[in-house]
Amino acid sequence: MLFLESIQWPDEIEILIDRLDSESAERALTREERALVDVYETVPILESEDCLHEFWQSEIDHQRIIKSFDIIGATAIVDPLNASRWCGNQSQERGDYSETESDYLATIEEELPAGMEELLDLVQEFVADELE
Repeated sequence: MLFLESIQWPDEIEILIDRLDSESAERALTREERALVDVYETVPILESEDCLHEFWQSEIDHQRIIKSFDIIGATAIVDPLNASRWCGNQSQERGDYSETESDYLATIEEELPAGMEELLDLVQEFVADELE
């Protein structure tokens, strides 16, 4: 699933992520800082062609990532992530899904664009409220 437009993070978010990335080598990030980094790093997966399938087939801590989106306040992304958990037990290839599975996943993925559209505002609000 490809979104019409990728999220273009503002410079202040990019700078903050770079700073947190370098600081993470020296100290443990707070849960809020980790949530921000998790969301930032996961967005390209959700914007990819295989979207939720790729998310569940990746070697990331899925539960932590879902919790990170929840901490940010992105329930419109959390819900499709939770609804697609079954993808983690599927074949490595999305093309191996049955027609019913493919249709169901496509239906779940239809919910994501709205959540992705509001994500930038949620992240900026989260940074202003929690990290500044």
